[in-house]
Amino acid sequence: MLLSHYQDELLEAGCDEAGRGCLAGPVFAAAVILPAGFSHPLLNDSKQLTAADRDLLRGVIEKEALHYAVASVDNVEIDKINILKASFRAMHLALEQLSRQPEFIIIDGNRFYAYGKVPFACIVQGDGKYASIAAASILAKTYRDEYMQQLHLEYPHFGWNENKGYPTRQHRDALREFGDTPYHRKSFRLLPEQLELDL
Repeated sequence: MLLSHYQDELLEAGCDEAGRGCLAGPVFAAAVILPAGFSHPLLNDSKQLTAADRDLLRGVIEKEALHYAVASVDNVEIDKINILKASFRAMHLALEQLSRQPEFIIIDGNRFYAYGKVPFACIVQGDGKYASIAAASILAKTYRDEYMQQLHLEYPHFGWNENKGYPTRQHRDALREFGDTPYHRKSFRLLPEQLELDL
């Protein structure tokens, strides 16, 4: 059973991201403010759920949340500022888009860049502990998956409809055969043998 809130005094938003470890596409982040006492029997870390359950929960979250927002940072900016900073940037963008600003933020993970002067807490594996972080993980994941489905139509041989840009064998075999695309993160090690070239 997930905890509904980290603290009860201040209006609290949960934040999480999706797509940090991908070779292609943006990183997405979501910020969610849930009503007090919100719970759902299926709600959990998005990685523990089936795609069908994530889609079902997305509808519940979008209907029941007091406020929510989703934002992304593309691969070009990821290459410029690095993936960690891009993840925090996406979270800040999502927080900025909330129709009401939070008074406290809880974030999945062990690091975060302060959002203005709003107090925050980093919680390792927070998406499996707190409902608002789990909800944010589901929104970030489902919105990103939808986006990668669209990119798949443009570059079908990479299998982004299934691997969503993660470094699967199919994805890397397609990189060897076709080269990279405008959506690939050039600062990432796209192929292991890149480090083994004789120059």
